[in-house]
Amino acid sequence: MNRPCFTQMSDAALPVYLVSKDDLKSEHDNLDVERWIRQINFKANEGDLQLVPGSNGQLAGALFGAGADIKANPMLAGTLAKKLPDGDWYLADEGDSKAQLALGFGLGSYQFERYRNKRPGSPKLVFPEGTDAGELLSMVDGCFLARDLINTPVNDMGPVELEQALRTLAKRHDASVVSIEGDDLLAQNFPLIHAVGRASVSAPRLLDLRWGPADGPKVTLVGKGVCFDTGGLDIKPPAGMLLMKKDMGGAANVLGLASMIMDAKLPVRLRVLIPAVENSIAGNAFRPGDVIKSRKGPTIEIGNTDAEGRLVLADALSLADEEEPQLMVDMATLTGAARVALGPDLPPYYCHCDNLSLALEQAGRQVHDPVWRLPLYAPYDRNLSSPIADINNAPAGGMAGSVIAALFLNRFVEKTTEWIHFDIYGWNPKEKPQSPVGGEAQAIRALYYLLCQRYR
Repeated sequence: MNRPCFTQMSDAALPVYLVSKDDLKSEHDNLDVERWIRQINFKANEGDLQLVPGSNGQLAGALFGAGADIKANPMLAGTLAKKLPDGDWYLADEGDSKAQLALGFGLGSYQFERYRNKRPGSPKLVFPEGTDAGELLSMVDGCFLARDLINTPVNDMGPVELEQALRTLAKRHDASVVSIEGDDLLAQNFPLIHAVGRASVSAPRLLDLRWGPADGPKVTLVGKGVCFDTGGLDIKPPAGMLLMKKDMGGAANVLGLASMIMDAKLPVRLRVLIPAVENSIAGNAFRPGDVIKSRKGPTIEIGNTDAEGRLVLADALSLADEEEPQLMVDMATLTGAARVALGPDLPPYYCHCDNLSLALEQAGRQVHDPVWRLPLYAPYDRNLSSPIADINNAPAGGMAGSVIAALFLNRFVEKTTEWIHFDIYGWNPKEKPQSPVGGEAQAIRALYYLLCQRYR
């Protein structure tokens, strides 16, 4: 359902004047606004908001500080969704950045409303003239879907509920869904997904959504759906478990991206694969030192039960690879090493194809959704060796953890020539104009723009 953060132009809508530092040095087109700027000594610092009264004493508009250059950071408009009073507003003189400013406003209007009342008096923004309102709403909705799923705790977002969320999205777009659950995973050769999830009271499952024309180019999205991660028998300390409801952030993000793709009716054969599990502790939990045969064939020694995400992804990627999609993207909250390397806001990705990588980074810049390529450094592949199995899922050493996890997954992608692996955080630890603290959609706007450029 579209969020009520946008509206159509009406006589009641009031203007928001974007004022940059340069604007303070020159005359403003609107003499009343210019006079008010000078009277109150408005500094136009980033995010500053100053309401403007009319001659009748009623509210007539607002000044918004754009800093040095709003074009460089249109997501700053998300601040407006938090600071403006209730009512309808439109951007005056928004220029070339109007679509991105509106997107920033939309993203900044997000509130997680499931467990408490919504903030009263939320402002609405008039769709800027010439923007694609449907696409704008679709991108906001896709990001909100990812945020909602991540923010929901596991008591309301376990494997069963994650499947229900996928089925709700599928029903909206007339997509088909297959779910392989419990011991059927063993019967259909998904031993790693079964091993990781079997200790939970909520049975592990592999969710498989398909949509689009059968003869369209195959685009497959794979998302890590570990709905909660205790660490298994290699149990995490309490502080390490506090955010583990977000360990299904990869699944949440690919569902958000799938929502955008289907809304846009891109002419692709879309497939979404989500291994949905809870890594719990019980008498039947998998153990450190166990050796498990993967769907693809290689045996895996369990070096650490807290490196479970790459295990469930291995089986899902193997299945996806059997179909030889034209493009395959997997997303996972996989390693703390990625956060050490690039922090929470800049998701690293891995890709063999230079041209694809260049196109992705250009797309990210276009929609202000930053990504950063890290290397699939082949010499580190030897670190995956095991004395008793083909691979160890968590080799000792502790260095280049994100790279080695990516190389582990690379073992299970053989036929697909264009593959991108994202090691996302899926969480915003500090409030930003376009994002409150909490679950976050990362890289899906960049990926959506890339797909639109390629297939629209």
